[in-house]
Amino acid sequence: MKATVQFGSGSVRAAALALVLAASGVQAQSGPAKVDLAKGEAISSQVCVACHAADGNSPTPANPKLAGQHADYLYKQLMDFKVKQGAKEAARANAIMAGFAAGLSDEDMRNVSAYLSKQALKPAAAANKDIVELGQKIYRGGIAAKNVPACAGCHSPNGAGIPSQYPRLAGQYAEYTDAQLVAFRQGLRKNSTQMTDIAARMSDVEIKAVSEYIAGLR
Repeated sequence: MKATVQFGSGSVRAAALALVLAASGVQAQSGPAKVDLAKGEAISSQVCVACHAADGNSPTPANPKLAGQHADYLYKQLMDFKVKQGAKEAARANAIMAGFAAGLSDEDMRNVSAYLSKQALKPAAAANKDIVELGQKIYRGGIAAKNVPACAGCHSPNGAGIPSQYPRLAGQYAEYTDAQLVAFRQGLRKNSTQMTDIAARMSDVEIKAVSEYIAGLR
């Protein structure tokens, strides 16, 4: 009888362990689903194409080039365009993007971000070469007198950025980079305290200069 009880207790423990392991497996599988590049391409071709082109190489400086951008960064921006539960406004205000983002599920955003990150960037080029030298100094060394750090510290010397942390900047339209820095400075773009603080200490000339330099980075 005693042996039977011990055997039964062991069976219960084994069964309990099996349940725990099974539950752990379910939890592990409940994370973000594997991205589907084909679905991402379909979304880009149907939703993003008008402003950013199907491959993310926007034909106009008013809209950023998304090709080759880090998937995690693109996903975060799409999330920031959405008004989160309990919030009065989105972290990043843009009426057009808010409308598009609202219609995308979490899976959609991950898929299209992954797809765009895999596309080859067709880089822009510096147009105002008279101020590129100043832009290079700011990008590489910052502005010590204003406590503005070097852009290269976060976005890397060649503008490739750091995945999951800082976006790729190289080859972006100068006009777009300029507009975003001004928006940070004016408090119109609010989804990066770090960039708001940095842009607040930069003049129009300094912003234009570093934007031109970034456009020519490779």
